[in-house]
Order: sequence, then structure tokens, then C-alpha cells
Amino acid sequence: MCYFCAVNIHEIYIKRCIELSKNGLPAAMPNPSVGAVIVYENKIIGEGFTAAYGGNHAEVNAIQSVKDTSLLSKATLYVSLEPCSHYGKTPPCCDLIIKYKIPNVIIGTIDSSSKVAGTGIQRLQENGIHVTVGVLEKECIESNIRFFTFHNKKRPYIILKWAESLDRFIAPMTKNKKEPVWISNEFSRQLVHKWRSEEQAILVGTNTVLADNPKLDVRDWTGQNPIRIVLDRNGKITKDYAVKDGKIKTIIITEQENLISTENCIYENAIFDFEFTKTIVGILYKYEIQSLLIEGGTQTLQSFIDDNLWDEARVFVGNIHLKSGISAPILNGNFQIKKIKDDQLKLYLNHD
Repeated sequence: MCYFCAVNIHEIYIKRCIELSKNGLPAAMPNPSVGAVIVYENKIIGEGFTAAYGGNHAEVNAIQSVKDTSLLSKATLYVSLEPCSHYGKTPPCCDLIIKYKIPNVIIGTIDSSSKVAGTGIQRLQENGIHVTVGVLEKECIESNIRFFTFHNKKRPYIILKWAESLDRFIAPMTKNKKEPVWISNEFSRQLVHKWRSEEQAILVGTNTVLADNPKLDVRDWTGQNPIRIVLDRNGKITKDYAVKDGKIKTIIITEQENLISTENCIYENAIFDFEFTKTIVGILYKYEIQSLLIEGGTQTLQSFIDDNLWDEARVFVGNIHLKSGISAPILNGNFQIKKIKDDQLKLYLNHD
């Protein structure tokens, strides 16, 4: 078999690993979601992806799916991320690969977390297993971009989201009720709930809570509610607001001291100074939160933009004019546009 043919075959199976890995998110977090494929004589005999956090890793599920385990000693394992070599919630995947004497392992990319970082590859090689690394590496990193951002940048992957009118306002200056004034359409709003189900946490500022009394849940979609992160510098948010209903884990960041936390309402003390955005992501890193959707008001969103602490921005432009109100955040750069009925959705990526 020629070298280039072999490379193409490797890419085909790693692509399948990437497809499988998507099935594990977001339930796998804070673990990465990995895909694994086992091939014998050019046929897939086993597949798997990472189970919900605390469950089996992809390699284990793939091996367990093989009906005739005697074939494993003559097979090739493809995996989108380096197999782990340490004990966590589950035993090391390397041990199982070694146990079944799988002779060849093809890896998409190295696991950059401090607990692995090449030790899985080393352990396999020390046990006589032939290892190939770096097949579709960029694509494998992208498939776990939240995991890699968390470990490489020591912060969550940050997504900014807001809706603005055609004349660039996000809300009227005053309103009669503590509820949102809808700028985007119902399809866009349902999409936001889908996004919430895909991320570990969602953040809003004090003014958003006081003005809209949001629940910050996924009631319009099936999935897990994100952890609520609420900024409340001076303790203005009372127990009457939905974010303090105790139904969803909520972390409230405040300058108020000696506040008593409960299981689902945790107070974190912080100073709201010029480095406040860095303080926030530091707190979230401590809680192992790998992804954050920010739905705050203009002040909160602009702070993260100005400090260049963001990875994506998703901006709905509704088909209405407010004529006056609270101005939308200012974000420059290239974007793609998608249509959601009569709304526009601008998608920005921060390449810095």
C-alpha cells in the first residue's frame, strides 16, 4: 500500500472519530469528548465516544463494542485525542489498550492537559505499540476547542451573545415590566436555548437581572441547564429574582462579604476593578468551567470585548427599530451572516 493511500485511509477513520466525538458533548465536560474507531482488515469492528462525565472514555466503549475480542491483537485503534494514562473517575485507557495488545494506535492530536501531555503516547510506545500522531490535528483540536482553550489559556471558551435592533439598540431605556423586550423572533430565541444546553455556564450582569428577571434555563429546548453566573457587586439582587430560586446551580460574584452559600447558590467574593474580567475567568477556571455563554447587557459584554476575552460572538439583528434605548456593544471585525426567518445572525470568530 502506498504512503499517500495510507494517509488518506488514516484521515477517513479519524474523520469518523471526530463525528463520533460530537455525540459526547456537552455531557462529557469537563472531560474532552473523544471518538474512537477500531479497524481490522479495512473494516470497522468497533466504535465509541466519551460517555457523560464519570462514565467510560471513548476507547473503552469502542473496545467493549467489539464482538470478537481476539481480533483486537491484530487491529488498529483510531482515536481523536491521546488516550489517558492516569487514574481519574475511570482507570487509564492506555491500560486497556495494552491489555488487549492492540498493535497500532493512530491519534489525531496530543492531549495538552497537564495530567496527560504526551504520557499516554509514551506509555503505549514503552509497551511495544506503534503510535502515529497528528492526523487531522487541526480538526481534532477544533472538535474539543473548549477543552483546549481551558487547559492552554487557563480560562473557559467564551461566547458573547446579544440581540440588537436595526438601529443598534439592545433594549429600551425604560419599561413597565421586569421582563425582556423581544428583539429577535421565536426561532432565534429557541436557538439560544439550544446554545445554553451546549455550554457549561451562562453569565449575566446585575442590570440584566434587575431589568428582565431571567431564568437563564433551557425551557425551550431539551438538555441540561447551564450553571448560572451572576454579577452582583453591591448585593442589589434579592431572593425574589429567578436567579436565586435555588433550582439551578448559581455562582454569584460580589464585593459583599460574609454571605452564606448554599448548595445551589454559591457566593464568590471579588473586587470589581479594571482587571475584573480576568478575575471572573479565574473564578470560573477554579470551578473547572470550560465554556461560558455571556448574555449580559452592554456594559458586561463591552468589558469582555475591550479586554479581548472572547472567542465567538453571536449577534442577532431583529427586524425592528427601537428608535432610542440602550446602545448595543461595539464589536469590529469580519463576520458571517445567517438568516433565521426575518432575523439576521452575525457570527464572529476571534482569531487572536
